[in-house]
Amino acid sequence: MNKYVIELIGTFFLVLTIGLSSNPIAIGFVLAAMVYMGAHISGANYNPAVSLGIFMRKKLSAKDLIIYWIFQIIGAILAALVCKELMGKTFAPAPADGTSFINALLVEFLFTFALVSVVLNVATTRKRDGNSYFGLAIGVTVMAGAFSVGSISGGAFNPAVAIGPILVDTINGGSSMKNILIYLIGPFLGGAVASIVFKFTNPEEYQEQSLTFHE
Repeated sequence: MNKYVIELIGTFFLVLTIGLSSNPIAIGFVLAAMVYMGAHISGANYNPAVSLGIFMRKKLSAKDLIIYWIFQIIGAILAALVCKELMGKTFAPAPADGTSFINALLVEFLFTFALVSVVLNVATTRKRDGNSYFGLAIGVTVMAGAFSVGSISGGAFNPAVAIGPILVDTINGGSSMKNILIYLIGPFLGGAVASIVFKFTNPEEYQEQSLTFHE
């Protein structure tokens, strides 16, 4: 149970920071801090697309994948509710005016692919086991993505970051549900492709590996 609670806490503070600040530097650093905080317990996914990539990497069980998704989404919903209480309004990721569905989907795919590729290569390989920079690398990747394409797609790169705020916004009469497919298809596809590419580029990692990830 402890690892599921960590996934909730980490996702909560990530989404809370996004909702209250929307500053890429703050978002990148809080993610890095949360990764260092929880990696030894849950693997510090805080992102359903990351969990999918790690599951396909055979470092997360199917049971944990589903429960991680549930707790990540709960954490995101709670954070969105707290933001609503503190700010008096809802928030949700959304593509910029004039941005097509395909373009928004493309950048969500690309930067989630980058994020999951970084996670897999710095936090799940034997050669990088025990390194001290994995949290910073993960946080900086999200920061770079937010700076680069946040103004295009909204810069979620994380289905939970979209689902929680969009649900709260919709319950409060908002219209953000129309964008939900961008933040489901793009990130999940990016995470899946990143895991496939990782297997192709790191075949030695699939020799006599165990079904664990920082547990």
